[in-house]
Order: sequence, then C-alpha cells, then structure tokens
Amino acid sequence: MGDRASKDALFAQFAAVGKVLGHPKRLELLDLLIQGPRSVEGLAEAADLGMSTCSAHLQTLRDAGVVEARRDGRRIFYSLVGDDIAGLWDHLRRVAQLHRPHTELARRAYLGPEDTRAVDTDELMRRLADGDAVVLDVRPEPEYAAGHLPGAIHIPLEELAARIGELPRNHEIVAYCRGHYCVLAHDAVRLLNAEGLAASRAVDGVLEWRLAGVPIEAGAA
Repeated sequence: MGDRASKDALFAQFAAVGKVLGHPKRLELLDLLIQGPRSVEGLAEAADLGMSTCSAHLQTLRDAGVVEARRDGRRIFYSLVGDDIAGLWDHLRRVAQLHRPHTELARRAYLGPEDTRAVDTDELMRRLADGDAVVLDVRPEPEYAAGHLPGAIHIPLEELAARIGELPRNHEIVAYCRGHYCVLAHDAVRLLNAEGLAASRAVDGVLEWRLAGVPIEAGAA
C-alpha cells in the first residue's frame, strides 16, 4: 500500500501538467502547435511574443512533457508530443465554455456577431463528395502545409481581398481555419459575402477534424 509521500509525488506529476496550462500565452502556443510543427520565430510572430519570452514559454511546455523540440540547422522547431495534447486542450475549452459564463461573452467579443452561415462537418463532407462546394483554407502557409482538407484552395486571410478573383462564383465557398475559436474563417466569409460571393464557414476546423479522424493531408499549396 502506498504511503502519503508517494501519493503526493504522484499528484505532483499531474499538477505539473495542470500548472503549465495556467498561462494564456502558453495555451495560445499549444493552439498554434495543434495546426502543425512551427519554428520558435514563427510561433513568436503568430502569438505576438518576443523571442526570449516565447522561448521561455516553450521550454516550460517542454519541461512539462507536452511539446518536443528538434533542431534544423540553426532553427529550432516545436511540435506536440501527441494528439492527446490536442484532446486535452479541446476538453479544457469545453469545460470553460460549459461552466464559466464569461467564456461565452469573451467568445462573442472575439469572433463577432453571428452574421455568417455555418456548415457542420457532416454537411461539408457530403457536399465535398457531391462536388457542391469549394473549400477555402484561410490559415497561414505553415499551417496549411502541415495539414489541410484534401482539395482545399489556400489563400491566407491577409491576401484574400487581393486574390478574390481566383475564387469561382458558380459554387458556394466554405471557408475554414483552426477550429471553433478561430476568427479567420468568420472574417473571410464576411469579406466574401460583402464582395457578392456565396460563402459560409465550417463550424469545425483542423483541431476538431484531427481529433475526429477526418482525413487531413500535408503539403504546400
């Protein structure tokens, strides 16, 4: 039978993982790494962090055993240690959404009004199989290259206004991005609708599709 010291040591291991999740910026870094491996420089830019601060957060995540690092020449790339970390992040968000009322208020403030049509994954897959929709990935290039829906057109959100002429007008466009709490697809659909294109957004994104086993392929555009 275990003694108090061994039980405390066990729970300390659990606490180490919980502790590392207790910082908003570290959670944002996890959210980015779910999309695929990323360099320290890329993560710092995407999360609006200084290099030293970003490196410190990543080292903390590594010490807790939730991310790993590899060196490629002079650059260091980080990635999740497994899809179970993505599942942990997804579950944490669900708990906050269900049990912390201010989560919904913050979500609405960030994503904006419910002024875009949403398409669930079942409908999206059915329409893709029928050739009844054009799928648009509006995430940054490194995320698209790490994994995207097969056949998706890639135009990063910041380039969409200048490249809108590349999109067909005879099919509805379904834009997607990182997941439930990503604003990129919302903003893309607002822009496309304002330009007279029929467009909707996917309810889910790469995070939810990875966890659900939806086929994702890698490769640059």
